[in-house]
Amino acid sequence: MTAGFEMWDYVVFIAYAILILGVGLWVSRDKEGHQKNAEDYFLASKSLPWWAIGTSLIAANISAEQFIGMSGSGFALGIAIASYEWMAALTLIIVGKYFLPIFIEKGLYTIPEFVEKRFSTNLKTILAVFWLALYIFVNLASVLYLGGLAIETIMGVDMMYAIVGLALFAAAYSLYGGLSAVAWTDVIQVVFLVLGGLVTTYLALNTVSGGEGVLVGFSKVWEAAPEKFHMILEETNDNYINLPGIWVLVGGLWVANLYYWGFNQYIIQRTLAAKSLKESQKGILLAAFLKLIIPLIVVIPGIAAYVMVNDPSIMANLGEVGMLNMPSTEQADKAYPWLLQFLPTGLKGVAFAALAAAVVSSLASMLNSTSTIFTMDIYKQYINKKADDKTTVNVGRISAAIALIIAVIVAPLLGGIDQAFQFIQEYTGIVSPGILAVFILGLFWKKTTNNAAIWGAVLSIPIALALKFIPIPVFEPWMHQMGITAILTMIIIVIMSNVQNKGADDPKGIKITKDLFKTSPLFNIGSIAVCILLTVLYCLFW
Repeated sequence: MTAGFEMWDYVVFIAYAILILGVGLWVSRDKEGHQKNAEDYFLASKSLPWWAIGTSLIAANISAEQFIGMSGSGFALGIAIASYEWMAALTLIIVGKYFLPIFIEKGLYTIPEFVEKRFSTNLKTILAVFWLALYIFVNLASVLYLGGLAIETIMGVDMMYAIVGLALFAAAYSLYGGLSAVAWTDVIQVVFLVLGGLVTTYLALNTVSGGEGVLVGFSKVWEAAPEKFHMILEETNDNYINLPGIWVLVGGLWVANLYYWGFNQYIIQRTLAAKSLKESQKGILLAAFLKLIIPLIVVIPGIAAYVMVNDPSIMANLGEVGMLNMPSTEQADKAYPWLLQFLPTGLKGVAFAALAAAVVSSLASMLNSTSTIFTMDIYKQYINKKADDKTTVNVGRISAAIALIIAVIVAPLLGGIDQAFQFIQEYTGIVSPGILAVFILGLFWKKTTNNAAIWGAVLSIPIALALKFIPIPVFEPWMHQMGITAILTMIIIVIMSNVQNKGADDPKGIKITKDLFKTSPLFNIGSIAVCILLTVLYCLFW
């Protein structure tokens, strides 16, 4: 057992890198006699099948945030963090049934484009600028930082070199090929992601059981740390402030999930690239089922690592390697990289490829969506309205490259944060409630006016900041702050809309019909199955 990489680990990882780059560049090639246009670059020619959409959704979502951040949260607070994954499965069903039909009917490239069609160019620009800042300074930077942390922990490579390497890897195919390269390589990335995650889970549980197998290991983990297997935390729990009990199910987490899965460009973009609405909904259904198993490969290893470091006999068996980069309550995010040290030669390369796949696929998705928003909503709106397809695609590539360079510079500045997954959720939660309020009312309440939506979006930020920094004990959990901010923003929008239009429908209000939300028998049956499985899981771990 060694802490570093050996020859076969490098062979496996290099083979993975060549495969991803090869496939990405192959699907990115220009077809004979056809110049790549905006639809090709930003929406993969609207040709994605359901299985590519479903796997790409998961690859874009599962990143270092989950592998490292969520494993760290599993180490620190237990299975309760899995609510993000399991509630996301239900959220995906809602998005597929009620949001996608409207988005696809309007033929959107970007989420800000919907804002322009429903409200105004001014509001679209406000939200486009916000998303660009969020993607670059929070999402891209945090994914690079966590990926760099993993490489530094596992391989001993300086974090700055690791960050630059990850950035160049993602840029190598995504900047040239656009969404098509991102989506098709994601299919491969998910295979590595799940396989590598399962290998690490197996190793952790088998180590806890002393080589007696996964089931015995899981049983011993449950017996050794029963407090880590409660989905609903009591108020006396130190982590209640991050996951406030029953309010996780009925409160602010819905704001985070609906915003992320319904109105987040780098997630929703692959559903807009579907062959048809039904194909997109089938992809959503596949992603929902995959979300149910994600905690097995990102949360359980963190809990197992907690049991391992607190069991002297296990630590004695691990020897000197076990003492290297050992996680602790203060440094919980070291849990997953620490576990990878114990994988045998070859499998360590597979698991590391899975982690790299998670990081690189998310980076590629974020880069593509950042360039899409800048190009379609800023450049073509204000700088060059008559830009041809060649210019548009080139601007997309250049803007993605600039965003990546900024994120590389910012990423090392995030050093020192712990439970990074919670950090990202908390600070995204300052702005997501206002955007969710604007979209929900814009989609489903025809009286919503443009001025009311603008004021709601702008005022939601000071409301969120006031709730965060003014000490009010009952509002201390940040999930409460998200829920309350969303409700207050909706109230502001409703009052201002009624005052402005005196109760009349807004001219740009969306006409909703029952036929718009009709779904296939397959989607309906699959949705019921997801709900039943969720009920069983929550009953088991309540």
